[in-house]
Amino acid sequence: MNTVCRCTWIFVLAHSAGSVYNKTMKMHADYTSPFGNRIPYVSVCFAWVRYHLCRFLFAKDDTPVVPAAVQTGEVYKDFGMLTIVDKNKTTEQVQDINPQNALIIGTVRMGFGHWRMAIAMASAAHHLGYTPYLLDIMSFDGSTAQKSIRFLEYWYDVFSRISQKSKWFNKHIWEHATSTGGRSLRSCVYERCLSQLFTPIFINFPKNIPLLSLHPWIGHAAVLCDMKNIVSIIPDNLPLAFWLVEGTRHTVQSPSAYMGYRTLLSMDAHYPVTNCMLQGSLIEAGHYVDYEIVSTIEHDCSSRLERCRKREPRRFLLTMGGAGAQARRFSDIIRTCRPSIESGKASFFINMGDHKGRWAELREELDRDGIAYTMHTDWELTKQFVADASDGYIRGIHIFLHDDFYAAVYLTNLLMRVSDIMITKPSELSFYPVPKLFIQRVGRHEAWGAIRGSEIGDGTIETDSETDLHRTLLTLIDSSDLLEMYIRHIRLNADAGVYNGAYNAVAFAEQPPQQQA
Repeated sequence: MNTVCRCTWIFVLAHSAGSVYNKTMKMHADYTSPFGNRIPYVSVCFAWVRYHLCRFLFAKDDTPVVPAAVQTGEVYKDFGMLTIVDKNKTTEQVQDINPQNALIIGTVRMGFGHWRMAIAMASAAHHLGYTPYLLDIMSFDGSTAQKSIRFLEYWYDVFSRISQKSKWFNKHIWEHATSTGGRSLRSCVYERCLSQLFTPIFINFPKNIPLLSLHPWIGHAAVLCDMKNIVSIIPDNLPLAFWLVEGTRHTVQSPSAYMGYRTLLSMDAHYPVTNCMLQGSLIEAGHYVDYEIVSTIEHDCSSRLERCRKREPRRFLLTMGGAGAQARRFSDIIRTCRPSIESGKASFFINMGDHKGRWAELREELDRDGIAYTMHTDWELTKQFVADASDGYIRGIHIFLHDDFYAAVYLTNLLMRVSDIMITKPSELSFYPVPKLFIQRVGRHEAWGAIRGSEIGDGTIETDSETDLHRTLLTLIDSSDLLEMYIRHIRLNADAGVYNGAYNAVAFAEQPPQQQA
């Protein structure tokens, strides 16, 4: 019996080894030289192993999605954006996807940044007369995409929070993982291979409809399903090969990002990079900002200056990121500014997003110190509050917490227009036309967002120490020279088209690829 078992196991292992070899060789023939550059063969093998491990963990469902669209949620009310669903798994009234004068906006809804960019693209597309379709690959219940993204998002959030509590972990683990981890061209092969998990969602889409891909998994899966007009929207200012999707065109937000991606800067994977991205396959679009914000820049800047002139309380907006990693820093900021809040020199809007757990932490700190605040949880009443704040007089601390994911993200867009200074980590919010105080980043890849904001003059340098943060906060409250400087540069940037990236990305997608230079 033991001999039989041994023989069986030898046969299984031999068969598996042969299968690994054959599939790896197939993948080697399919995609192993990103943008014509060589990577180590061991990286190809690792990509295959990683894919099959994930397939085992998340039980890939190969049943193709039958795409249809529904009119649902605030995104439809605000931007006319139709949401893509599986026709076979919904009870809602659906309509077919009409490729005419339309585009798909694909997101993973992993954190707030991807969703915020999706809203910006939908806003621009709607304003330009296109019909936007929202493809949220996490919304397909029970799908491999949903299970894998939830798993990865959970651990990303956990590690982000640890990085804010442990200086050693942040310096030696998280900073490395969020910068060099996805920098080399091996990442293109890793993500292309992994994206096979998501192809059932894309297989039945119209092949020529423009697709704005806000995550490389979406772009890679669409390429694998032979979609022809894909534009990859790159968020980070630090060039990382993780964001590159061969077979698509790309947009970036800044000149430094354009140079870094165009030349594949520092993306060597043991072999030297010998080929660059082709001219015309990449554009510097500008900052991805919603039409509703771009179109009111002058009005909002004038309102800030008018509040300065009247010596009204300086309005600060604190925004909790998707990972919810900054509750302790929020409480430190409020304690530092407490005398100014109570004397009427400063007021605070604090958007906790949908983070009930992080709000519980912050509430405990505020209640213990006897700090008063006003709570806002009803979406309709919150929108009315923002409307009233546009011309009203605001004092004190206002906390916002909403269950709906759209409300949790989009509220920051609404509040920044009626705020004087936004306090944020240098995430995707780095690129918005509002004066910004950058606090410590959550991941090294965010550092270049603060560099961009400080260099174009609409935000501070990253204040990563408490003493720097406290001193800058009090300076912004007690004087107006920094605020006036940021407003002046926002106006200059707006005149130069810096904040028109969402418009330009939509126009780029609507231009057929063969017409590119």
